[in-house]
Amino acid sequence: MSQPLITIEEGIRQAGVGFFQRKLFVIFSLVWAADAMQVLAIGFSAPSIAKSFGITVPQALQTGTLFFVGMLIGAFVFGRLADRYGRRPILLSAVLIDAIFGVASAFSPSFEWLLLARLLTGIGVGGTLPVDYAMMAEFLPSDRRGRWLVWLESLWAVGTVALAILALFAGTQGGDAWRTIFFVTGVPALIGVLVRFYVPESPLYLNRTGKSDEARQVLQRMARENGTNVEIGPLKPEEQKQQSVFALFSPQLRRRSILLLVAWFAISISYYGVFVYLPVQLSAQGFGFMRGQYFLILIALVQIPGYALAAYGVEHWGRKPTLIGFILLSAVGSLAYGLGTSSVVVVGVTLLMSFALLGTWAGVYAFTPEVYPTRLRGSGMGAAGAVARAGGLLAPSVVAPIMATNFTLALVTIAGLLAAAAFCVSLMDVETMGRPLE
Repeated sequence: MSQPLITIEEGIRQAGVGFFQRKLFVIFSLVWAADAMQVLAIGFSAPSIAKSFGITVPQALQTGTLFFVGMLIGAFVFGRLADRYGRRPILLSAVLIDAIFGVASAFSPSFEWLLLARLLTGIGVGGTLPVDYAMMAEFLPSDRRGRWLVWLESLWAVGTVALAILALFAGTQGGDAWRTIFFVTGVPALIGVLVRFYVPESPLYLNRTGKSDEARQVLQRMARENGTNVEIGPLKPEEQKQQSVFALFSPQLRRRSILLLVAWFAISISYYGVFVYLPVQLSAQGFGFMRGQYFLILIALVQIPGYALAAYGVEHWGRKPTLIGFILLSAVGSLAYGLGTSSVVVVGVTLLMSFALLGTWAGVYAFTPEVYPTRLRGSGMGAAGAVARAGGLLAPSVVAPIMATNFTLALVTIAGLLAAAAFCVSLMDVETMGRPLE
């Protein structure tokens, strides 16, 4: 008698969760933490770049602007390519670009070369983030997926701490500090290129593209590495037709795409307003410690319980309630800056915002890859990543001018953006907790 056909979700459950997923997590988290360092390095590297090339700090910050432009391009393009050509080859390509130009940035002979190197590095970093998440999600069963994706996001805190320590060391090197920072943050991507050759293609992607036998082989490898003594049965073919990126706004997906992208945009502007422009404003009022490396370490450490609560929440309360709760807590925290200008208030509220906003990011990163079908998952994550980078690029023109002229209005604006994001999430037509990926 022939064996009954099983779904990919059933195959993943039979293969179990163990060494294979832990190995995958370590591989992905290495570059994830390094990418966090790349993003946050902008503020620490700008003064030494200015000194090295004899330019002003605002001019040096152009490296950060181009890096964000690159991330926007990379997120959208590589997310789309991952749906068309597969997760594995596109992810390898993105990490390779990240590695080559990240390290090359440290050896730039002129400011113009540095600008080009940071643009290309941003393209690589922007490409790795959405594809990483789409791929990790597709190797996990529905009852474990949310917490594992939150744990992956928590490596942002590890990268933050590592950058703060690196900046303390690099600061002893004067005008060459930026070279040390860019070199060290680029090396993990070089390692990532090598170890990612051991990552197979997503079985979900393979099955959805008519390669059920190859998908079964990947699942059998997962079972073997997890020590599960099981023979994976033949898979039920679930081929999905290739779809254009405009399918994100098809009648079936239009509502969730628009609401989700608006939420990503609002969260991104709020995040950069709180952690980039608010410290600048408060530093001018005598709270210079907010821009220091030691305080950055403290902020990162407070993120860890935020991630832990998010990991618990997405699996026990649901993706939407957890995400809405963290967003609203962030909105309340932003208004709490108006309670006073004492050190106790500033430090306490900043730590609350670090807890709440990074819990928000954990929730939205866990939720987003689950709301799209496999043939659009990379595109959906890429579009969300691009919108987030657009928010980062627009934050200077949206938040910074208000912050400089009316501090209370700036706080209300940030709270309003976060409230709008929570409202958008509440209107989403899907809750993905416990659901197999489509």
